[in-house]
Amino acid sequence: MLKLFNSYTRQLEEFKPLHGKDVAMYSCGPTVYDYVHIGNLRSFLFADVLRRTLEHDGYKVKQVMNLTDVGHMLHDADTGEDKVETAAAKAGTTPQEITQKYSQYFFDVIKKLNIEPAAEYPKASDNVEQMQTIIVKLIEKGFAYQVGGDVYFDVRKFEKYGQLSGNTLANLDAGARIEINDKKRDPLDFALWISNDQHVMSWKSPWSDKGYPGWHIECSAMAMRYLGETLDIHTGGEDNKFPHHECEIAQSESATGKQFARYWVHAAFMMVDGQKMSKSLNNFYKVEDLEVKGYSPRVVRYALISSHYREQQNFTFDSLSSAKSALAKIDNLVARLEGDSPLINMEKGTVPVTFEQSIEVVERDFYEAMNDDLNVPRALGSLFVFVREMNAALDAGVDPSLKKYALQALKMMISDTLGLAIEKVEMSDVDDELKKLLVERDAARTAKDFARADAIRKTLSDRGYAIEDAAGGARLKKI
Repeated sequence: MLKLFNSYTRQLEEFKPLHGKDVAMYSCGPTVYDYVHIGNLRSFLFADVLRRTLEHDGYKVKQVMNLTDVGHMLHDADTGEDKVETAAAKAGTTPQEITQKYSQYFFDVIKKLNIEPAAEYPKASDNVEQMQTIIVKLIEKGFAYQVGGDVYFDVRKFEKYGQLSGNTLANLDAGARIEINDKKRDPLDFALWISNDQHVMSWKSPWSDKGYPGWHIECSAMAMRYLGETLDIHTGGEDNKFPHHECEIAQSESATGKQFARYWVHAAFMMVDGQKMSKSLNNFYKVEDLEVKGYSPRVVRYALISSHYREQQNFTFDSLSSAKSALAKIDNLVARLEGDSPLINMEKGTVPVTFEQSIEVVERDFYEAMNDDLNVPRALGSLFVFVREMNAALDAGVDPSLKKYALQALKMMISDTLGLAIEKVEMSDVDDELKKLLVERDAARTAKDFARADAIRKTLSDRGYAIEDAAGGARLKKI
């Protein structure tokens, strides 16, 4: 039974979808005005791991992720500059060209990271009619009001405002996050529609000849259009809790009279070397920045998902190096299980009686951890106990059918659930000469001729192999 920490109730809860095994999942996507960076990607990767875990548990997931291409203001405010229009003006191009460029970049990056595509990627600009329909309904029900060509949501009319973020009306300091606006009845009210005859991306509405939607109404409209009035899961980064998700709840539930999302699941912030990510600090990384430094997208994925999604993650290059090393251990074990590995056993022993038990235990422990609020660190811990046990068993020699069983279990956990595709370990240059050198190196160590042993180790390293000393003897490992 999958358990998730519901941000709305602040409790760990058993997951029970509204309709049997069908799961309606909405994930807040990018505002496509700039390159997505590793901080953004952590939230998208966590949603991907959640979806994969749900699918392993037998659920049919329909995931929708929006692309915000209009109406998202700088500082998440109601007024000021639109992020897309500002980027377009700076680049000397159109908003449409900006959003097309950065949407394609987003799709290219998530493909690199092996994030499963969502069922739909709706753009805000394609769903303005749905937004206007909701706004009309909110005005008719008395939850929204018109001032000139603008429309605002009256937060005082929604008693549960603040339940998600803790920023209740009683506790909010007026104007702390939202600019004071004389048009509003209350400084905390938020914009549903903004009239502006200078805005490049604008639409005719019942309230103004030219205007555009507020950021918050966009997600409500797209989520309900593609998934229905009540979602099973809504994901996003914790920075979206307030005001964005809080406003989504208020306007959606006021319009429909129904619960908007049954489970709210948020990923925590990411720090870089203990500091906030910033271009000025030169710690602002895109995936290709890390590729240039020798870290593949697969290594980046491992590093970003390896800590618990609800814990603030501190991203470092040491964490990338650790991820690279961990994946190498998995790849080498897979190669050994497939029977064509460059790992060379020097001697054999007795097959451990616990071999089959080890496979059953790791599958049980791994999925118990994943179903416990996506506890990836605990799942990885059980996985690497399994890696050590399997290597020890292979050193001793095992039945080929058991190797196949272990391989299937390993690939299900690593590839299917964590999304870390197994990489083939190349072994074309593992020849008799290398095997002979390994034997000579062991003989040199036995004779305490450490200078000769070190020289052989360097020769093997130059050929692309490290020596791994195990209980069953030394073996080669591709580096």
